[in-house]
Amino acid sequence: MSSVCSDQVHRIHPEPIDHFDRLPDSILLLVFNKVGDVKALGRCCVVSRRFHSLVPQVENVVVRVDCVISDDDSSYDKSRSAGPISSIFRFLLGGIVKPFHALAHFLGPKRPALRETLNTHPSSSSSLSVGLVGPRADFNDGEMEQGGVTHHSPTQVLRNFDEIRFLRIELPSGELGIDDGVLLRWRADFGSTLDNCVILGAASITKNLHLQVPDIANVDENGSIPESFYTNGGLKLRVVWTISSLIAASARHYLLQPIIAEHKTLDSLVLTDADGQGVLCMNRDQLEELRVKPLSASSASKRTQVPALNMRLWYAPHLELPDGVVLNGATLVAIRPSEQSSSKKEVSDASWLSTAFEEPYGTAAKMLVKRKTYCLEMNSF
Repeated sequence: MSSVCSDQVHRIHPEPIDHFDRLPDSILLLVFNKVGDVKALGRCCVVSRRFHSLVPQVENVVVRVDCVISDDDSSYDKSRSAGPISSIFRFLLGGIVKPFHALAHFLGPKRPALRETLNTHPSSSSSLSVGLVGPRADFNDGEMEQGGVTHHSPTQVLRNFDEIRFLRIELPSGELGIDDGVLLRWRADFGSTLDNCVILGAASITKNLHLQVPDIANVDENGSIPESFYTNGGLKLRVVWTISSLIAASARHYLLQPIIAEHKTLDSLVLTDADGQGVLCMNRDQLEELRVKPLSASSASKRTQVPALNMRLWYAPHLELPDGVVLNGATLVAIRPSEQSSSKKEVSDASWLSTAFEEPYGTAAKMLVKRKTYCLEMNSF
């Protein structure tokens, strides 16, 4: 009699079906690859054993760094901003909400100190660290308790991903401290050393209230740099922008070595910042070049050595863009190592400069290259 009643109950109230169980692994991996963010993927790991087994197969991973602290900081200070670019930073990533206990299993046992992982010699102190909220950590008005943060390097966290192809790391801000209103953007491509770099800067940005759309095709190609550019510190400022951007790019490149060495499936690696100040890019060929060819490190600081360079500079005292934005003292600098062949430069420069920046700054670059070109050289440093 009881069995009959039980059958009737099951007919009226059937057991719930988990529709996720009906999806094939390939579909779930598509979803996880769209998620990308390493913190969100960590939360997915605590949902089920199946999710826990699939997350390491994700190919598209994004690591967003929430805070930057220097090597000599002994405490977590979220209000602290990035220090000088000559320093080597620890990058602290936090904000993973509870539950965390299962994520700790995903991260695995604590790895050796990052100093042993990153450094090529014992005296080096450069490191990247990912701060994760422990199982007993709590939030107080959006702030993490200091005692609830455990530190793991991105290298350690990413070791749990077996098939990364596209990796993006985003810093909370650019390294270069610039005055309010000043525009500075750079993009650099690296292999084992610098392949190319393009820098766009402006002393100030204003808005033209009487909008007149400029004709990009008819920009003055013979615009010369005024004499005042050399006498009022304009040229010196552009040299400082250039050197600072190259140092920031080479420092980022140096710190990526362990990740590149361990993840041989990588097709693309991008290291950028939330301000959009600088972007370091490496494609599959460049990544493989770094694995095969030893990196040349600067003896002065923990960064990749910058080779001797050929530079081309374009300048406009005032550059009005189609949307009415005016760049005052607009400057574009295209940089390549001196050893690169002239044929390589001719083939790639047009597309390289036109796609280096998002709009409206891509248009600014297109307008500037139509002006008079000035050539400079810089020694290795």
